[in-house]
Formats: sequence, structure tokens, C-alpha cells
Amino acid sequence: MRNETSPLRRMLLTVEYDGTIYSGWQRQYNGLAVQQVLEEALSNACGENIVITGASRTDAGVHALGQACHFDTRCRIPPEKYPFVLNTMLPRDIRVLSGREVPADFHARFMTCGKTYTYRIINSRHGSAIKRNTHVHIPVPMDLAPMQEAAATLLGTHDYAAFQASGGTAKTTIRTITRADIQQNGDEFILTVEGDAFLYNMVRIIAGTLIEIGQHRRDTDAFLKAYETLDRLALGVTAPPHGLELTEVRYPEAAYIMPENIRWHQDD
Repeated sequence: MRNETSPLRRMLLTVEYDGTIYSGWQRQYNGLAVQQVLEEALSNACGENIVITGASRTDAGVHALGQACHFDTRCRIPPEKYPFVLNTMLPRDIRVLSGREVPADFHARFMTCGKTYTYRIINSRHGSAIKRNTHVHIPVPMDLAPMQEAAATLLGTHDYAAFQASGGTAKTTIRTITRADIQQNGDEFILTVEGDAFLYNMVRIIAGTLIEIGQHRRDTDAFLKAYETLDRLALGVTAPPHGLELTEVRYPEAAYIMPENIRWHQDD
């Protein structure tokens, strides 16, 4: 499908995957990553070596409903056809949901304006066979009310230095969280967190802290203390990865505007 005379174009894909068997999103030497599987399928489909850049480097075992990634190609496959082409080549635990052309300076990682993460918990004595790969099993009973009280203190703009695991490389730890909601449906607890950006393992640290709060092993003002002290020890353990899902990646509308569309409006 490649034509040497075709212009180089940048494509954006939205990808869903079950991260259970993968060593994470980013290509690695010591394990199979989602990026590697997707790049191999794209390279075969396009007839050229394709390198993709993801919006979020999810860890081993973490899932995604709306991961975003971009790549450059001279392939003539129409953008909207990439899901149809790639899903015949990919394993069933990776699906491409959509494709679109974006400007040449679009960047899937650095141009994001917001992300949504979901963390799922099964709070029952014996766990779940069906949900074992997508929900973390917590056998000790949890109380929803203090968890909701604590979650409300996550909202706003704060220094979240205490919410970062070792190995984080962020230049600043100031973040804004616009939604932190935890709900219970029977033995299932679902945490939803939205913000402009997140630190390394930030959502898993939030989830681990809320679990301890729900078990009355930590006070509801834990997050407030963490803002004041910037001390990782003020918060709970990092919750396991398989309960986490990258639900949505958002970009400003201006990021999608193609140069020819700008010229068209100027000439109108």
C-alpha cells in the first residue's frame, strides 16, 4: 500500500487492549509489549517500517479502552480504514477503534489536555473468576462513605509529589484533578479519576490509599496530609496494575486542525 511519491502523513489511532499478557505499552527487550504488536501489524499493512508514539506508557497488566498513538506513513490506506485492516491482523486482545489524519506537528503524548482512568475492585470473600484480570480482589470489607469523603479532597490543583512512585521523571508535580469519583454496585467498587495529566503510578497510589481508607486503616484526610508533607509515606500502598484502565485521552480541538483547513478559512 506504500507509494514512494505519496506525501508523508501523520495518523492518529485509538486503541483498546487487555494488558494481561503484555509487559506494558512501551516496546521492551525483555517482554512482549502492545506497541511492538501494533507496530508489526502496521508495518505489514503499510509495507514500511512504522514506529508509533503512545499517549501513555501503561505498565504491565494495565488495560486501555482509549489509548491514543500517532505514526507517520506514506501508505495510502484511508485513515478510517485502519481499524478494518489492522483488526484482521492483530490478536483478539488488541483492537483499533478509530483512525484519523492529524497535522504533521501533532503529538499523541505531549499535546494531551486531559486523561480519564478507571480503577476496578471486587470486594468479596472469594473474588471473581470472570473479572479476575480486570478487577483487583480485596477480601476485607470496605466502607464506601469514608472513601468518597477522601476522594473529594483530590479535586483541584495541588502539588502531587507524594503521589509519584520512584522512577518518575516528571519536570513538575503540579497537577489538576477535575473528577475523583468512587461508586459501589454490590461487591464492585469503581474509581474514576480525570485530570490534565498524571504522575507515574499516581492513580494506583490513589486507589491503594482509598482501599486502606475504606478498611479504616487510614484516615480520610490522608490526601490533605500528603499535599502538606509531600511525603510518599503519607499515602497507602500502590494498588496492583490489573485493576487499572486508561479510559480516555483528550486533546484540544485545535490540535486536529489541518493546515489546509486553516488556509481555506483564511481565503474564505
